Amino acid sequence: MATSQDNNRYQHQRLQAIRAAASVFAEKGFHGASTRDIAAHLGIKQGSLYYYFKSKEEALGEVCRYGIEEYVEHMTSIAESDQPFESKLMATITSHLTSYRERNEALKVHNDERLYLPEEKRANLKKLGSRYRQQLEGIFEEGVADGALRKSLDCHFAAQAVIGMCNAWGDIIVREPEFDLFDTIQKCTDMILNGFRERRNNERQTESAA
Repeated sequence: MATSQDNNRYQHQRLQAIRAAASVFAEKGFHGASTRDIAAHLGIKQGSLYYYFKSKEEALGEVCRYGIEEYVEHMTSIAESDQPFESKLMATITSHLTSYRERNEALKVHNDERLYLPEEKRANLKKLGSRYRQQLEGIFEEGVADGALRKSLDCHFAAQAVIGMCNAWGDIIVREPEFDLFDTIQKCTDMILNGFRERRNNERQTESAA
């Protein structure tokens, strides 16, 4: 009979297998990778890998789920907090980009390789991704309602734009381990809040209009 210690050991070993699969898929892609590659990366025989995954497809599904689940949970906490819009935006970008540093390959594999999964598994992942986008969209809607953002803002477009920007920088974070994460978070947040125009010019234009 399996003990809780045995179960904990298995879960730890399975997590290592998921991370190994993430590394292989991130490097070679789903079609270029094999279960032999994953086993070699993990340092076990190919047959032993079936203790954790029944197929390469199942391994991809687990990697994608692992890559997105926790970062969606973080988004929920941010969206439900009482912080002002600016703080929620900074927290969102921090969480999104930090996820690439902490889970790097798994999140990259989710973004790049999930289309190779069966429709049912893709649908489950899409629900998680949609929840993330909807919560971020809600943060923008709160910003409009509170007067922090212009009333004409397309909140759906804004949420998608932030996600796209973070995913693009996330790819760089994965490729360059020494990349300055904190500086990128600050610059992304500043760009969204303040745009590209010189601030003093904006202030002068406002004063002239008054």
